[in-house]
Amino acid sequence: MLRAVVAAIVIWAGALSAAFAQDLEHMAGQMIVVGFQGDSLDDSGVKAMLNDVAAGRVGGVMFLGNNVASSSQVTAIVSAIRAAAPAGLPPLIALDQEGGKVERLTAKVGFKEEPTAAEVSAMGEARASAIYNEMANGLMEWGFNTNFGPVVDLNVNPNNPIIARFGRSFGDNGQEVAGMAGTFINAHHNYGILTALKHFPGHGSSQADSHEGFVDISKSWSAAELDPYQRLIGQGMADMIMAGHLFANEGAAGDSETYPASLSSYWITDVLRGQLGFGNGVVITDDMEMGAIRQNYGFKQAILQAVRAGDDILLFSNTAKPRTTLANEVQAILVDEAERDPAFRQRIEESYRRIVAMKERI
Repeated sequence: MLRAVVAAIVIWAGALSAAFAQDLEHMAGQMIVVGFQGDSLDDSGVKAMLNDVAAGRVGGVMFLGNNVASSSQVTAIVSAIRAAAPAGLPPLIALDQEGGKVERLTAKVGFKEEPTAAEVSAMGEARASAIYNEMANGLMEWGFNTNFGPVVDLNVNPNNPIIARFGRSFGDNGQEVAGMAGTFINAHHNYGILTALKHFPGHGSSQADSHEGFVDISKSWSAAELDPYQRLIGQGMADMIMAGHLFANEGAAGDSETYPASLSSYWITDVLRGQLGFGNGVVITDDMEMGAIRQNYGFKQAILQAVRAGDDILLFSNTAKPRTTLANEVQAILVDEAERDPAFRQRIEESYRRIVAMKERI
């Protein structure tokens, strides 16, 4: 009898352990958003991505231009993503659709193209509202529920190679930028689409492009670049905030002297969550495959540091070394570290709660 009871306890403990492991994997999966290869349901990359969605290895998918062949093919992939997703939490179906040069959906595939942020800002609030409602309506009709915008970088460096050059900023004044960004956000909310303020703590003053490599804004950045974030957070309009791969040594003790903002607990936890009041909001990294990260930090190192810094979602374009195993690799790193380190497991649980709360608003 005793032997049977012991055996039953062992079986129960094993089942409990397996259930916990599954829960941990599910929570870690929600922290991952990846890009994929292919533009048709017949493509192997699309099939692999759908398997990741069905298995809970990802919490969202990002479309790039090379995933967009036609309206019918995009909507077919989006419908398949929704159908594959486990019941409970909708996957983020995301893209960058800012207007101007940064548009994944273009007139070539029948999507109405919109002006740059700089051009829209010059038109005034009423016209901006019409433009962004038109954009958001189109995104909804194509099946998207997340747009990685608006840009709230201040246009303080006219020679900036990635913001000013492409007219991606609404202006050089924090109040003006926050106002136009609010118009962008309200329009998207009208159609059930989440948005992401970017690129925290500010890419507008930089002399270089973080897509290409290390970007130090220590001498060019000013606290005025936080103004749009503070305003929009205070108004409850920030669904997500995207952390930029921008090195800004503020002289604070700790990791701000070692890591870019996206990997820095000083910038993410102390400044963004603490000083600016974004305590329980979702922080998503900029693409973890950009040169600023890939050229300076190891794959595993960057993932673990991002989570420890306070990021909730890790974004991978899957373009540096395209592969169908990427989501599984990232998830395994998160789960393995959580099983080893209780504090890291707690961070995953915190991020999961934030993501769930945000997704309930879709």
